[in-house]
This record gives sequence, C-alpha cells and structure tokens, in this order.
Amino acid sequence: MTKISPGAATPYFNFQFGLLCVSNFLFSASFSMMIPELPAYLTQLGGAEYKGLIIALFTLMAGISRPFSGKLTDTIGRVPVMIFGSLVCVVCSLLYPVLTTVTGFLLLRFFHGFSTGFKPTATSAYGADVVHESRRGEALGALAIGYTTGASIGPIVGSYCVTHFSYNAMFVVSAFFALGSVIILYNIRETLASPEKFRFNIIRIKRSEIFERTAVKPALIMVLLAFSLGSVLTLAPDLSESVGMHNKGFFYTCYTVTSLLVRIMAGKTSDRHGRVIVMVFSSLVLVLSMVVLSFAHTPVLVITGAAVFGLSLGMNGPTLTAWTVDLCHIENRGKAVASVYIALELGIGSGAIFSAWVYNNHVENFIYAFMLPALLGLIAMILLIIWRKQNKRLTESLLLYDE
Repeated sequence: MTKISPGAATPYFNFQFGLLCVSNFLFSASFSMMIPELPAYLTQLGGAEYKGLIIALFTLMAGISRPFSGKLTDTIGRVPVMIFGSLVCVVCSLLYPVLTTVTGFLLLRFFHGFSTGFKPTATSAYGADVVHESRRGEALGALAIGYTTGASIGPIVGSYCVTHFSYNAMFVVSAFFALGSVIILYNIRETLASPEKFRFNIIRIKRSEIFERTAVKPALIMVLLAFSLGSVLTLAPDLSESVGMHNKGFFYTCYTVTSLLVRIMAGKTSDRHGRVIVMVFSSLVLVLSMVVLSFAHTPVLVITGAAVFGLSLGMNGPTLTAWTVDLCHIENRGKAVASVYIALELGIGSGAIFSAWVYNNHVENFIYAFMLPALLGLIAMILLIIWRKQNKRLTESLLLYDE
C-alpha cells in the first residue's frame, strides 16, 4: 500500500482547476460530436470505402505531433500548447463545410489531429503540476471528468444537429464549443516554472526527444488497450444501425457516462493500492466488453457492451497517465505524457484501420472485428501480471538486502 505523506491533504480543486475542467469539456465536445456522423457524411461525399481513415488519419497526425507538443509543453509552457490545440478545432470545424470532396475531407481529418496531439498532452502535465504525488491518480481522474462529460454529450448534440438541421450546423456548433475552450484557457495561470519564449529552433526534435524511455511499459499497455478504442470509434455507428439504434451518438454516451462514474474512484484506488493492479482489472473488464460487442445483436446487448467498455476506459485512463508521471523525472513530464499519447494514437489508428478492413461493411464480420481487440486486451493483462510479480520479487530482494 502507498504511504500517504503529509501533502496528501492539500486540496487541488480550486477555481483554476475548475476552469481547466470546463475547457476540457468544451474541447472534448467539439471534436466528439462529429464522430458518430462522419461515416455517413463521408459516404454522402462518395467515400464509403474510406471509413477506416476517418479515425486513422486523425490519430496519425496526433501521433506525429506528440513529440513536438511534449517538448513545447516542457519549454514554452502548458497553457500556450493547450490554446493551440483548441484553436485547431475551431479552424478545422469551420473548414469542413468548405472542403466538400473526399480528398479535401480526408486531408482535413489529418490536420484536425493536431488538436488532440497538443491539448491533452499539456493538460495532463498541468494536472500533474498542481497536485501532490500521493493524490495524482485522483486528481487526473477528476481532471478527466470534463473531458469525459464532453465526450458523452457531444455525440448526442452532433446527431441532433444533423437530424434536425444539417451537417454544416454540426460543424458550426463544434467550432463554437472549441472557441469557448480557447477563451477559458486565456484565463488560466501557467504552471511551468520558467517558460521560454517560442523560437522555431525549439521545434527541432532530436532522436532522443521523440520518446521518453521511462514510459516504455505504460506505452506498450496503451497500444494494446487503445486498439479497442479505434475499433469502437469506427464500428459503433454501423453496429448501432444494425440493431435499430438510429441516434448513433447514444452508444458513445453510454460508454462515456460509465467511464465518468468510475474515474475518480479508480484514481483513488491506484493511489492507495498501486497503478498496475488497477490496470490488470481494467484490462479484464475491457476483454469482457469486447466479447459482449462481438455477439451483440440487440440494442440491450449493444448498450451493455458500451457501458462495460466505458468502465474499462474510466479505470485505465487516469491510472495509465498517473503511472507514466510516476516513472519519469519532473522535467520530462511533457515528453513522458506525449510518449504514452503516441502509443494511444498508434493503438487507435491501427484499431480503426484493421477493424474497418475486417468488418468490410458486412454485419456478420462484427464478431471477428471485436474479438481481435479482446485478444490484445488479454495480452495486456498477462503482461501486467508478469510485471507486478517481477516488481514484487525485486522489492522483497531489496528489503532482504537492507536487513
């Protein structure tokens, strides 16, 4: 059990932290509201065969930009990087109604990935700055509440806009939400001790700056678990339609609501009992959710699978981030978080591409498309159990040596 130090009672939730949560909500709602409707929008443009690229291109750019966002977070500050990420959402949302060809749409999805490549990296570093390490998991879980709430409300808002107005109305509302995030961020104080002024040579990335070595284990687990998220984001709209759920955003709301319910509890549990044991349990829950979705042929089963999937997301999100920050030096927080987010984008992107390829617009292939992420989740759980046993043996050896 983690020993709670005197600083554990220090409150972290203040007005600034609250502002950051609201900014997270608006940012998340901005890009999440599009996700359920974009497959049908791309089909309308004549690009039905490119559904897998909707998520894959977005995450590819997010992954490419992570080393840059990590370095900038550790040099020019957390707040400027967050502002840039939100501004990308504003610009891209306004350009969707303008670029109405398949090529233009896919190009825009690629550049839209800059948003999640920058904003979450700096946000996680900011959250780690303002809380005592003994409450890190709890605080990062609380910080994610705004993000998760936006991800739960956004898809319903997006589907409502399309159903009652138009796709262009959805894009405008998305831009409005992102603009609200930018305005709020201008009122947040910087937490980096000595931020530098931006210079172009700062964005020159050396090979050693691409990936933080201490983040290898969290990153590997992230890739294995995030594959399922790519599969869900890509297949959920078609799975929902196949069972008669016409509001495609409802699936996303189900899993984000259950994710929201367990985030702080999971963070507190990881603070007290360790990150790895929480990750073992969350991996098992993820496997169960993928099995349910593999055989889902009714709305009840689809909703159940979505809810169980949300539980796994709520547990592994803040826990993985806290584990990453635990392992790195304070001056490398931005790079370490960026490294794990690179793994996140790799997992989501590969999951999106492979699941779309396996599914191939045939309902009977859902079982195969969801069983693959279930297998990867099982591998993640086995690795975590092995590492936990190795760490326990190492700790016992050190205690014997001290005696």
